[in-house]
Formats: sequence, C-alpha cells, structure tokens
Amino acid sequence: MKPFPWAEAIGFGIGVLRLPPEHFWRMTPRELAYAVAAVRGPSREPMNRTSLEHLMQRFPDKPRGA
Repeated sequence: MKPFPWAEAIGFGIGVLRLPPEHFWRMTPRELAYAVAAVRGPSREPMNRTSLEHLMQRFPDKPRGA
C-alpha cells in the first residue's frame, strides 16, 4: 500500500485551491479527491497491452521516407 501523498495534497489544497489551512484540514480525503477531479478532470487508467496492440495495428509506424 502506498503512503498517502501528503505533500501533493497540501500543495494542491493550499496552493491550487487556495484554501486556508483550517479549511484544508477539515476536508475529508474524499472531499479533497472530488476537488482534485473537479480541477484536473477525472483520472484515467493507463492503456493496457491489448488496447496498445490494437492501436499499433490500426496506425503502424512507417519508416521515414516511405
């Protein structure tokens, strides 16, 4: 299990959202996650190997000059 990213959370809450520290510390982790998603957009899962292979077949790399 990864440790909670406190530096990023505090930086986002106080630096990006400009929350006063007392408001930041009253937020729940879920509230903070919703605020992050509202600003950054929803998080996306990385592409899996099957999707990558499908894209590689649809859009193959071409050698230069071909």
